[in-house]
Amino acid sequence: MPELPEVETVVRSIAPLVGRRIVSAEFRCLRILRGGDPDRMAARLQGRKIAGVKRYGKFILMSIKGGGYLVIHLGMTGRLLLGGDPGKHTHAILTLDRGVLLYDDSRQFGCLQFSEEFPARVAKLGPEPLEVPFEEFAAALKRRKTRIKALLLNQAFVRGVGNIYADEALFRAGIHPLAMAYRLRGDRPRRLFDAVRAVLTEAIAAGGSSISDYVDAEGRKGFFQLSHRVYQRTGEPCVTCRTPIRRVLVAQRSSHFCPKCQKR
Repeated sequence: MPELPEVETVVRSIAPLVGRRIVSAEFRCLRILRGGDPDRMAARLQGRKIAGVKRYGKFILMSIKGGGYLVIHLGMTGRLLLGGDPGKHTHAILTLDRGVLLYDDSRQFGCLQFSEEFPARVAKLGPEPLEVPFEEFAAALKRRKTRIKALLLNQAFVRGVGNIYADEALFRAGIHPLAMAYRLRGDRPRRLFDAVRAVLTEAIAAGGSSISDYVDAEGRKGFFQLSHRVYQRTGEPCVTCRTPIRRVLVAQRSSHFCPKCQKR
């Protein structure tokens, strides 16, 4: 699933759409729509201008001039593409006064929604990990009696972090994914805070991680997968100590870690 860096990269690649007018909208798949029929949703967008594009966690919010938001979640395989011809997995088409924006999704786990108000499910997300103050982050850790990997995946704790970047940040911080959040002491909360921010920032600069079919709106792949130190490297030697990387399930998600470098 595209995580914060991938979604941020997509948002930056569609930023030129701000100010464009939506000539028409077509929605071909009911499964990806939330709270409305395709014709009504298309009518709400037709003839209106795109006022802004912003990321909130893993959500993309396209604000519409005059009010309302087109809310997009890419799910597992969703892709926003500028230009090109619609294919068999194209489920939404926004024809603009200049160009076209396509939404492709082979597995149909993503979703699109038009909301007149700022969407409630986005408003309830936790803070932005690249903006939250350290003191707030550390205080929240102390209140959570849960495994640290599970907490990082909890979108009410911080928004946008997923499996890839939780694994990579925990490795850099030297913290085992099964460590209890409220028991992190000394400089460990600060190390984790700094590691999360560093990993996300570096991944954004690299255009995200192209693990399967992720690309930005121009069809460009990311390169941060070349810098992964533990994610999906089970059995390979740790880049620091050469101990084989292990895998364990945390909150029903695969977690990759070095048993020597990462401590509970």
